[in-house]
Amino acid sequence: MRHCSAAAALLLALAAWEARALDVSLVGTFGDKAAILVVDGGAPRTVRVGQSASGVTVISVERDRAEVEFEGVRRTLARGQHATSGAPDGRQSVTLAADSRGHFVTEGAINGRPIRFVVDTGATLVALPAAEATRLGIDYRKGERALTKTAAGVVPVYKVRLDTVRLGAIEINAVDGVVIEQGLDIALLGMSFLSRVDMRHEGQAMTLTRRY
Repeated sequence: MRHCSAAAALLLALAAWEARALDVSLVGTFGDKAAILVVDGGAPRTVRVGQSASGVTVISVERDRAEVEFEGVRRTLARGQHATSGAPDGRQSVTLAADSRGHFVTEGAINGRPIRFVVDTGATLVALPAAEATRLGIDYRKGERALTKTAAGVVPVYKVRLDTVRLGAIEINAVDGVVIEQGLDIALLGMSFLSRVDMRHEGQAMTLTRRY
């Protein structure tokens, strides 16, 4: 009986370990040679490209961002950004850190290509500057045209459908977006993406968890 109890306790411990979400944050870089990582709230560790620490492998480093891999998934982190392997119930999750102005600026991807976002709950759709849309290969002028008022005045906008929008471990398919030709300098991660995740604020951190 004692052996059965011990085995059951071991199985429960292993299940709890497997369910635990691994949290990784990028706190700095050394050129393109190494990343400074914090794993599960531990002490910062300098990990060179191609090396691993605490189950996290650094794939590449570029300026203030790094591509890392853990639990079989690659993620690109900007400096100050967190990523988690999953929520306790297995859903994909990512944690973002606010910048000095309180904005959540992060690296993501549209249609598999990297882009920098500002999280904006006031934006109805994912909004792209025309130059960024062109860089991403989006032929936005085939989209439905409308007019909108911005700081630059009344400007044309074009509605588009984005095949995929990715933020950390979260990838959403078929996301409605809009391309703005003037008055927008950075992409806005709006509610057409954010309405499909759960958002939780804790101080200077925001955690997004994918809904199913």
